[in-house]
Amino acid sequence: MGIKVFDSELKVMETLWKEGDLTAGQLAKILKEQVGWNRNTTYTVIGKLVDKGAVERYGENFSCRATITKEQVQAYEATELIGKLFNGSAELFLSAFISGKELPEDEITRLKQLVERLK
Repeated sequence: MGIKVFDSELKVMETLWKEGDLTAGQLAKILKEQVGWNRNTTYTVIGKLVDKGAVERYGENFSCRATITKEQVQAYEATELIGKLFNGSAELFLSAFISGKELPEDEITRLKQLVERLK
């Protein structure tokens, strides 16, 4: 699923992914505590996410649920980044990402396993 989620929208999504379904009021209270947003800001961002199809509102209390997963957003953002900065080459991206880094042995093993699964 290809949905661009902007930084402000990601704050709402992260809260829903962590906490599960919440009312718009509960989201507003949490985001006021975490990032200092007022209620209108939270409601505006929720509305944008509903319009995109990333959040569904239901019930009399305007409960909100995420309709996309964090993994879907990560995959979309990674694909966009690789396309924009590395001409669509995962190899160039990975090379740039690990260049000059000392990776722990367990991470190297997991990367090798990932590559093997791709075959």
